[in-house]
Amino acid sequence: MVKMNKKALGLLSAAHFVTDLNQGALPALLPFFKEALNLSYTTAGAILLSANLTSSIIQPVFGHLSDRKPIGWLLPLAPLIACLGISASGFIPHYFLLLACIIASGIGIAIFHPEGFKTAYFFTGEKKATGMSIFAVGGNLGIALGPIWALILVTSLGLRGTLGMIVPGILIGGVLLFNLSEITSPVETAHKEAKKEERKPLTKDQKWTFFLLVTVATVRAWIQFGMATYIPFYYINYLKGNPLYAGKLVSTFLISGAAGTLIGAPLADRWGHKKFLHITLLLSFPFLLLFYYSSGFISFILLGIAGMVLISSFALTTVMGQATLPQHLGIASGMMVGFTMSAGGIGVTILGVIADAWGVPMAMKTILILPLIAFGISLMVKYPLKLKGER
Repeated sequence: MVKMNKKALGLLSAAHFVTDLNQGALPALLPFFKEALNLSYTTAGAILLSANLTSSIIQPVFGHLSDRKPIGWLLPLAPLIACLGISASGFIPHYFLLLACIIASGIGIAIFHPEGFKTAYFFTGEKKATGMSIFAVGGNLGIALGPIWALILVTSLGLRGTLGMIVPGILIGGVLLFNLSEITSPVETAHKEAKKEERKPLTKDQKWTFFLLVTVATVRAWIQFGMATYIPFYYINYLKGNPLYAGKLVSTFLISGAAGTLIGAPLADRWGHKKFLHITLLLSFPFLLLFYYSSGFISFILLGIAGMVLISSFALTTVMGQATLPQHLGIASGMMVGFTMSAGGIGVTILGVIADAWGVPMAMKTILILPLIAFGISLMVKYPLKLKGER
């Protein structure tokens, strides 16, 4: 039995945390960019679109390159690039230059995810979902703490406080560089062995199952980023509330999701991957609905439960995608994580159009129905697949 390497997963998880800290910070910074540059909701949403569109295109490309040749040397560089783009964003007085900074950060995020998830796969051992959850929770925590960290910086130091985002990027880059040979050696070994094997074309079932998994994960990401973006808009711009209060709500949602990733993965390994996916998508709907119509402390509890249930399948869907395309781990990782998160973020731009036309509350209500759509799609997933030549 192959044992789980918790040290390697911990290092990769820390890098994942720093990389996605920037992804989490961006939605919380949008109201400040909106005010500083006098933007509409649609143009503010386009800032997120620029990062996610860039990322959605680049991540599958890097996934494909990773399947052809190991590119583990990029792992220390990627978090640094991601942090550099966001740290510079608070100093930019022009909209298009701001987009350039956000795109640069998106490129750093895009470089990290395919190689990071592919590398983590080789350290997960027998319990794939459980092992992958250790790596995935770093990203979930980064996205969760990104809003509160960004809001602390800009409320304390002004918009130029974003410069503080560069510090974790420098630190983790150095740590990964020091441990690079240990982290990348299993990938290089597997790549050499894979060269000796004949790659078989994908079956129709593989293509259809993978497409459905990508779609489910995209809708889930749309919910996640929609909540992270429109809770601040709802409480800061619509209700004229405290920015830090809004940041605490977003972080409650996402930190609970990170906890759900760790708690849910062992349950998924025990109950069955597909069954667990169905349960979590279906249960997300009532808790999000109850949160919207609640107030005070109970809203934190309901939002926390909603985040825990919804995001608990994050590592799971990645493992399902990798199991569906076992000979294409790089592109499977790039699509299941990078593309779906980025494409989900693109959905936030649609919410911006809705908010401009019918108001922020309507955008929030749109988010509420998305779990039911994802659940309906997941019912069509055929998993696990019996692959030819499988032992």
